[in-house]
Amino acid sequence: MPRSIAEPVVPTPPKTYKLNCQSVVQGRVMPVFPDTESRVIARSPVPGSGPRIFPSSFCNERCFMRAVIQRVMRASVVVNESTTGEIAAGLLVLLGVEKNDTIDDLKYSVNKAVGLRVFEDQQQKMNLSLVDVGGQMLVVSQFTLLGDVRRGHRPSFVDAAEPELANQLYEAFVAAVRERGIDVQTGIFQAQMAVELVNDGPVTILIDSRKRF
Repeated sequence: MPRSIAEPVVPTPPKTYKLNCQSVVQGRVMPVFPDTESRVIARSPVPGSGPRIFPSSFCNERCFMRAVIQRVMRASVVVNESTTGEIAAGLLVLLGVEKNDTIDDLKYSVNKAVGLRVFEDQQQKMNLSLVDVGGQMLVVSQFTLLGDVRRGHRPSFVDAAEPELANQLYEAFVAAVRERGIDVQTGIFQAQMAVELVNDGPVTILIDSRKRF
């Protein structure tokens, strides 16, 4: 009796989703889901399987994405004595990702950062956005924004996202801003960075995706 030959297994290609008109691969950049239900992305316990998806009820009221945004005359970031990102007039965004952040947190943060009317018009009033003035943006990941000092003096970072998830959301934030036609420069994720800036104003805005301030 002839020995049966098993058919070769054809690997299933990874699913792709849309992120502000950009096609991205699941597990590499945070996908935008076709339904309107808010969902939570978390690390998968199986290597290479991409993030797990949980209903929004998994997230409690402490879930958020936080950013410190400064209007600058210029800003730069240096890693190992090499400049990795540098801008002229525009916005410096320090971005902190919480461990249970959702796609809604990402959308909110991107829309706020891009649409902030913190640049002066002809009447010297803050009335123009980064898009209006043709400015640049420097985005630097900063998990220390999630530091909790309500107890004691040593910050607790238990609410900060794990590096894998934080990097996915950080890259997704940068990609979404670039799709708005903005020149975005960045630091290097998890690197020891030296950030230099000249704050114009000074103007500093705090953004919390859960709108607590």
